[in-house]
Amino acid sequence: MRTLVVVPTYNEAENLPCLVRALFDLGLPELRILVVDDRSPDGTGEVAEALARAHPGRLFVLHREGPRGLGPAYRDGFRFALGTDAEAIIQMDADLSHPPAVIPQMLERVRECHVVVGSRYVAGGRVDPRWGPGRYWLSRWGNIYARLVLGLQVRDATAGFKCWRRDALAGIPLDRVRSTGYIFQVEMAYLTQRLGYRVCEIPIFFEDRRVGRSKMDWRIKLEAALRVWELRWRYRDLP
Repeated sequence: MRTLVVVPTYNEAENLPCLVRALFDLGLPELRILVVDDRSPDGTGEVAEALARAHPGRLFVLHREGPRGLGPAYRDGFRFALGTDAEAIIQMDADLSHPPAVIPQMLERVRECHVVVGSRYVAGGRVDPRWGPGRYWLSRWGNIYARLVLGLQVRDATAGFKCWRRDALAGIPLDRVRSTGYIFQVEMAYLTQRLGYRVCEIPIFFEDRRVGRSKMDWRIKLEAALRVWELRWRYRDLP
């Protein structure tokens, strides 16, 4: 299956080469990578360009010029992906939290589902014990809160590791997606359900980042809590 992995980056110069190596080590001949860099001051964009030269035709780099943020980066990356011949589009973090080893399983499951979610909160899913109880329960209750407010059936509403079938991603109205931070994942999950797409969840081990600092702060978490209610109003016209 022709596959494009979309990886947004901001200050991931040390992690990116490791991720690229792990993805190509899967041995999937039709797997390609798109790095969407948000003008990283640490030189991630230059690292990505060097990797593109080392893997011509298999790794591409998109340097963003618009407002920074996870949501805008993914929207630009998804539009790029839909302009290629990719049959499956995978989204994943650059910080090595998402295990590349489950991608072959995702590609098998996406033949029967519209979206496959790498989930921390289904049976067999786990998070890194280095999180500690405070971080774990903040994430867990954030998921429960979003699911209750929006009536979401997916267990991991904030998951950032997904495999989209091309037709499903093409059916998402990306021009209406406004979220910039953490809430972007919830907005996409909500749209997926409202549009009637089939979602499968497979368990993953979510490892804590090895290098660098998390971009998650209290402002992003507060935005997520408030924007959940706004999503109900904004998409009230959908079935």
